[in-house]
Amino acid sequence: MRLSVIIPCFNAARTLSCQLEAFAAQEWDGEWEVIVVDNLSTDDTQRVARKHSGKLPRLRIVEAEAKRGRAYARNFGARVASGEALAFCDADDQVAPGWLAAIGAALKRGDLAASRFDVTKLNPVWLQSVHRNPQETGLQRMRFFPYLFHAGGSGLGVKRKWHERLGGFNETLPVLEDAEYCFRAQILGARICYAESAVVHVRYRAGWLTLFNQARLWAVYNVLIYKRYGLCNGHRVPRAWRNYLDDWRRFLWRLRRARDRASFAECVWRAGWQVGLLQGSIAFGSAPVSL
Repeated sequence: MRLSVIIPCFNAARTLSCQLEAFAAQEWDGEWEVIVVDNLSTDDTQRVARKHSGKLPRLRIVEAEAKRGRAYARNFGARVASGEALAFCDADDQVAPGWLAAIGAALKRGDLAASRFDVTKLNPVWLQSVHRNPQETGLQRMRFFPYLFHAGGSGLGVKRKWHERLGGFNETLPVLEDAEYCFRAQILGARICYAESAVVHVRYRAGWLTLFNQARLWAVYNVLIYKRYGLCNGHRVPRAWRNYLDDWRRFLWRLRRARDRASFAECVWRAGWQVGLLQGSIAFGSAPVSL
C-alpha cells in the first residue's frame, strides 16, 4: 500500500522543521511520500521545507493558492497525492517514532485511522490544563444522538477511495472539518479505528487572545454540528439553555477563584467558549450544545 502524508501549511516556518525532521526518522516497509501544501504563506515555509529534501527524497512541495483554509489545503494535497491511502498531519505538531508504520498498519484494519495524542511534550504545563487531551485513550465521541465517533485531523489516516467517496473535507467549515468528515464517513458505513501506537505530539496555541478566539470559533461551529447531526435526526438535547446558563455561573465561580496562570487561562478559554455558543445559537438558530 502506498501512503501519502499531507501537511497543510500557513506561515509554518517556525514549526515545520520539527515535523519534517520527525518524518525523516520514520521507518516503514511500504512506499510513501510527504506532501507539504503551502496555503498562501507569507513567511519562509517553502524554504524551510526545501531544506529537508535531502533527508526526505519523496518530499513534494505544492502551492494551494485558490483560497485560504485547512480543509481546502488538505483536499488539494489529496488530489495531487499518489498514494492509495492518505494521512493528514499538521505543520505545528510532531509525529513520534514509529508513527508511520503504526498508521499504515491501522489502515489495513479500518477505513479511517485516528492517532493517539500526546500533549505533554510540546506544551507548557499551564497550557496542558486548558485543553487536556481529548484523544489520549481512544476516539472522541459526540455527546448527543447518534453518538458518532470523531478524531482530530492531525494524524488522521484514510483510504483514498473513502476520501474520494466523501468528496473530501467540507471546505465551508473553518474548524471541526475533521469531526464532520468522520461523521459523514460513519453514516456511509466506514469503520474508524484508533491506532494506539501511532502517537502525535500535539502543539497548542498560546496567548490570551488566541485562546479566547480559538475557543469562541470552535464553540460557534459546535452549535452548527449539533444542528446538522443532532437535531436533523430528531434528537433535541433537554435543558440546553438551562445548562448553558448554569455553565456561566460555574465560569464566574472559577473566575473568582483563579489565582495562577493555568486557572486564569482556563477562564479565558471558557469565556470564549460561552460567547461562541451564544454566537452560534444566534447565527444558526439552534440551542447552545457542544460536541
